[in-house]
Amino acid sequence: MGAGAARPRSARLDRADWGRALAGFSGVLIGIGFARFGFTPLIPALVLADWFGPADAVLLGATNLAGYLAGAVAADRVALRLGPTPVIRWSMLVAAASFAACAFPAPFAWFALWRFASGVCGSLLMVLVAPLLMARTAAERRGKVSGFVFTGIGVGIALSGTIVPLVVETFGLTAAWATLAAISLALTAAFWTRWPSADRVSTLAPPPAPAIAPGPAPAPAPASKAVSGPVSGPVSGAILMLLAAYAADAVGFVPHTVFVVDFIARGLGLGLETGGAYWMLFGLGAMVGPVAAGALADRIGFRFALASALLAKAGAVALPLLSTGPAALGLSCMVAGALTPGMVVVVSGRALELAGGTSHRRIWGWMTAAFAVAQAAAAYAMSFLFAATQSYPALFAIGAAALAAGAVLAFLAGRQGGGQR
Repeated sequence: MGAGAARPRSARLDRADWGRALAGFSGVLIGIGFARFGFTPLIPALVLADWFGPADAVLLGATNLAGYLAGAVAADRVALRLGPTPVIRWSMLVAAASFAACAFPAPFAWFALWRFASGVCGSLLMVLVAPLLMARTAAERRGKVSGFVFTGIGVGIALSGTIVPLVVETFGLTAAWATLAAISLALTAAFWTRWPSADRVSTLAPPPAPAIAPGPAPAPAPASKAVSGPVSGPVSGAILMLLAAYAADAVGFVPHTVFVVDFIARGLGLGLETGGAYWMLFGLGAMVGPVAAGALADRIGFRFALASALLAKAGAVALPLLSTGPAALGLSCMVAGALTPGMVVVVSGRALELAGGTSHRRIWGWMTAAFAVAQAAAAYAMSFLFAATQSYPALFAIGAAALAAGAVLAFLAGRQGGGQR
């Protein structure tokens, strides 16, 4: 009786929970919202200011993704050696420094170094923040804390879409970089002492959410839809198909997360401020995407939700090929934004169904590594293609085709095995 009476009160976030949640929110905002996605509205600004040509500007975006891959690979080893809390603190600080280092014109190699470093820091923050905080959060409050933490992605995107064009137009490109640096440094300083101390091993225990995911992981599927074990052996054909589908999503999201603001600002001649406004819509979509994707999975099952999400994202990426009117561009950015962090909810849930609880973390590690490799390779390939052709439509066509193929793979994965729904 006493325990039952205490449960509703314990489900509310207390002061310590809010401190952890705000620290995690700030870390994810800096590492992903700014360091990763904040560069997208800066690409046309760099070109228009004559700091770099179009090809070099988008290549810097690809270099950031290469850094993300490197950070994802090294995260566990670095945290085991140094401890997760110091790594998180210094990753936030270096990410802030990377903005300041790019505030003045410099050779390509200098910018590439700092864009790579910011990618590494963003990945380290994404991998380490959730496990560290969730290990210190009561089980009944982890969902709320995790959801608030990963909202930082969408908020960071929306802020960068608002702040960068406004500051560039008013004060210039140097001021835009300095503004991102100042905000990041202020958040780093404000929460420097709020990160929980932890030993070098315990905080790497399996968290309730996948560590490298670009958004919060779903709760386990309802009993009627969940599967208790792998579909067919430790590495089934269904899991390999799911991995390929997730890699296809990594290819498909590159046109929007690297090129779309430049396409709107320079390709369509609408200007940086308009491009930033559409990027803000992308960020607003990213805020609601995980919740919407989870609700869809609860209604129709993870298999159909994943296939539907990939198909919807393919349509969103292809939409600029059909129309460049305001409604089409706005819908394209909103849907693509929602299904950037939202996709991980249905992918992770489907992986749990196919792999079973005991193998889920191992399979999810493979999948996130495949995603990081695919996004980095696609970003470099599309950057070189754009440099050779100066064609934005080709990029959107490739992304849409990859997502459509991923939808087919997701639908077929496990179709005749368990967890069909």
